[in-house]
Amino acid sequence: MIDRTKIFPLILIILQAAAAIPCAAAHDWRKMIYWLAAAVLNVAVTF
Repeated sequence: MIDRTKIFPLILIILQAAAAIPCAAAHDWRKMIYWLAAAVLNVAVTF
């Protein structure tokens, strides 16, 4: 079970990873890498 204090960071991580999808569809690799890196950074800090 996930801790209640980690629900908001988890939502942010999901949104950041989802933001990379339209960037990949538009072949904007720099923004895609940016959003994926932001998600990974938040995973590292949160968990």
